[in-house]
Amino acid sequence: MFNPQTAPYYPGFLRDFTATAGPLAAEVSAMPVQDAAEIEAAITAFARVAEGGLIATPDPFINTHRRQIMALAVQHRLPAIYGFRRYVREGPLISYGPDAVDVVRRSARYADRILKGERPAELPVQSPVKYELAINLKTARALGLDIPQTLVARADEVIE
Repeated sequence: MFNPQTAPYYPGFLRDFTATAGPLAAEVSAMPVQDAAEIEAAITAFARVAEGGLIATPDPFINTHRRQIMALAVQHRLPAIYGFRRYVREGPLISYGPDAVDVVRRSARYADRILKGERPAELPVQSPVKYELAINLKTARALGLDIPQTLVARADEVIE
């Protein structure tokens, strides 16, 4: 699920998801949404597909509408995956994404370098280096899912 206006990077995500889905024998379906009514219609339609799961892309629109998305995912018994750890406390099954604190910390170092006279155009582009996995076992139980203990052991946060 994504909003094309607030997630212009989504074609790259879709390409990566599709490449990963093949070996897993999974099918990827893009759900572009632009308002609350489209969110409800998309999730309701998607929920009719057996054994589906929802990946909510990390973008401002999805963040703003996350409570509606989470409520609909619970209503339709869809496992939901988000890009930020903090959301798992609100109900989604899993999150996997960059450590937001680390990203901000590293951004502060860039700001410091710029304030000391370095030109922004000369600074290298950086990608996140630390990723976090969070699992909500309460949600897993509600969905009737067994999360492998090896995955639970690797999680940075486990909600029980």
